[in-house]
Amino acid sequence: MPPTSPTTRPDRLAPGYYGVERLPPEVAALGSVPDTLAAGSPAKVGILDLAFAVRGGRTELVERYQKSPLQLIRPLWTDPAMPGMTYVCLMATGGGVAQADRYRMDFRCGPGSEVHLTTQAATKVFRMEHDYASQRVHLTADEGSYVEYLPDPLIPFADARFYQRTEVTVAPGATVVLGDTVTAGRLARGERHDYRVVAADLRITRPDGTLLAVDTQRLAADTRTPGDGVAGPAVFAGHDHVSSLFVVTDRAPAEEVADTLHEAVAGHGVTYGVSVLPRECGAWLRLLDDSPVRVAAAHTAAWNSVHRLLTGCPAPLVRKP
Repeated sequence: MPPTSPTTRPDRLAPGYYGVERLPPEVAALGSVPDTLAAGSPAKVGILDLAFAVRGGRTELVERYQKSPLQLIRPLWTDPAMPGMTYVCLMATGGGVAQADRYRMDFRCGPGSEVHLTTQAATKVFRMEHDYASQRVHLTADEGSYVEYLPDPLIPFADARFYQRTEVTVAPGATVVLGDTVTAGRLARGERHDYRVVAADLRITRPDGTLLAVDTQRLAADTRTPGDGVAGPAVFAGHDHVSSLFVVTDRAPAEEVADTLHEAVAGHGVTYGVSVLPRECGAWLRLLDDSPVRVAAAHTAAWNSVHRLLTGCPAPLVRKP
């Protein structure tokens, strides 16, 4: 992968780069100037821009730009079954997402690269009195690459206001395994769907713009009766955790990927559904449950099963600092 030249390098500190132009109405209505640090202030903009390429028989991090509070831990090669696959752990030094925070992460995975991306811990979205917080994720997988993006769960505190837009570009011949989990809140403190709004948009395309899949989540709690207003295309239906896994690949037929996901989750006692993605480009899973242990076990089993199916190797135990 050729390095980004100064003439094509974006202005990463421009509001148009880290901000979101088109916000869902539920989030846009909350926009305001906070009485604390405003959006764009020091420590309120977190940026990661990473590029990966094959060097010397293994995948290396060849370009890196970071701006705190977003950082990453040194890439590791810890899987004896796939020694060329790099494992990267992402982290936020601030401990959580606060009002008026604007994050953006870009992951550019070159031809034939093998990359596993995860987070050091769950993403905590703090209570907010003004404005909102947003995060943009851009992931590009070039031909022949195998990329896994599996962050830990998102935990919205009471009165949290959060929007995430994820844009994934998958070249023909590339594979992307993409997962996420959202909880109802800090359950041990009695916070259950007490957030103000948690919204997310996922868009998966080919490099030429061909649309493969779209997923939308709009979770807006009723301020009069907390928990009753959680509705929309993705609902908790009385449960405490919702988790998803998207697998875009042509290494195996879409029906086989779907069957593999179904078989992996069937014995875990969770409510779930599996379906083939449009254009037969892969399959996806969504599951619901009240137990974080069962959700994590089912989600990990699903990942393990497709990892083995698509790579021929067992998924490793991912150790986090």
